[in-house]
Amino acid sequence: MDAGPWLPVPPVGYGGLENVVATLTTELRGRGHQVVLATVGESELPADGRVTRFPTGQFTQLAAPYPEVTGIAHAHASAVLAEIHRHAAAGIPFDLVHTHLEVVGPALLAALGPAAPPVLHTLHWDLRRNADFYACFDGGGRVFFAGVSDSQVARGPEVLRRQTLGVVPLSVPVPDDPPVPRGERSDAVLVLSRICEAKGTDVAVRACRAAGVPLVLAGPVGGLPDRAALDAALADPASPVAGYPDVRWFLEHVAPLLDDEHARWIGSVSGAAKTELLRWSRAVLFPVRWPEPGGTAVCEALAAGTPVVASPLGCLPSLVADGRTGFLAEDEDGFADALRRLDEIDPEECVAEARRRFAPAVMADGYEALYAEVLRRAAPVPQPRTGGIGVGARRTAAR
Repeated sequence: MDAGPWLPVPPVGYGGLENVVATLTTELRGRGHQVVLATVGESELPADGRVTRFPTGQFTQLAAPYPEVTGIAHAHASAVLAEIHRHAAAGIPFDLVHTHLEVVGPALLAALGPAAPPVLHTLHWDLRRNADFYACFDGGGRVFFAGVSDSQVARGPEVLRRQTLGVVPLSVPVPDDPPVPRGERSDAVLVLSRICEAKGTDVAVRACRAAGVPLVLAGPVGGLPDRAALDAALADPASPVAGYPDVRWFLEHVAPLLDDEHARWIGSVSGAAKTELLRWSRAVLFPVRWPEPGGTAVCEALAAGTPVVASPLGCLPSLVADGRTGFLAEDEDGFADALRRLDEIDPEECVAEARRRFAPAVMADGYEALYAEVLRRAAPVPQPRTGGIGVGARRTAAR
């Protein structure tokens, strides 16, 4: 299971992909599968083996100029390839590699040709990104793809769609505890995501101000976990952070709207703190400006019994039942109107929907089916025998 080199598994705070890997790995091991995890050294998830190239997550490097970043994914992937070769040389080859490392994972594994183990690559992103790669990639009958939503796969090029075996929606653990009743929750709503233009953080702040609803922003800015880390980086003349696009956008469009009373940024949250924040918030907002491919945080909110208000883009209309588990809103006015209607949503209904559609067992069932299909398609095709050694001759010899 290749989670890539960007964040630990499970992540500390932000990390949708890594949360998925943590959830899936735990569920698969519970079903008797042996899982070797390729990740960074600070990962704490139990596994049956570990492959690491970097001691810590490299997520903060992603905002640096391309020449400074491009080698990170390849260095990680080279460690994965070395582990594949080591297992093969020992006579215990991997049955299957499930990689979540964008572009570099499938590209290098496919380059192994017939020596590649069967590979499934989960697409976690908007497929308009790196479209040139996906439009020409040939997995050679060894590398196949899984999407995280139908809308995501539909936006991919035809070549990619032909090699995509199915869609498995994202999953999160669903607590056994009942959700906090509406009347006992805080007045505040939550944004749980990276703080950036694509996520529409500024829309959330303005809509909440219009509706008179307090807002909490939980997530990193430019890979930095909180205000203290951001301020320290900005104060360092040697730090490149001031040039990061997400940081520049935050300072111009969001920071001036924060007042620590009606709208405040608390930084990244994880573990019990995130669980409590989700359980006690009145709603979680997703005013995205892009076609969201997967929506892990949507699943987390519903699993906590917390309504979701989201833009009708990408996968979000398939995750939010408008009027039942939340609302879909086209613009700032729509978000403000939805915030005034939150008492119409039953937290118990949100949890029931999450348990039915987004529980770990549901995701594991989906991936086990795709693993079986990958193994079936990647199996060697029996070749007809030549040189006079046919079925009849073999039967004669047997007699």
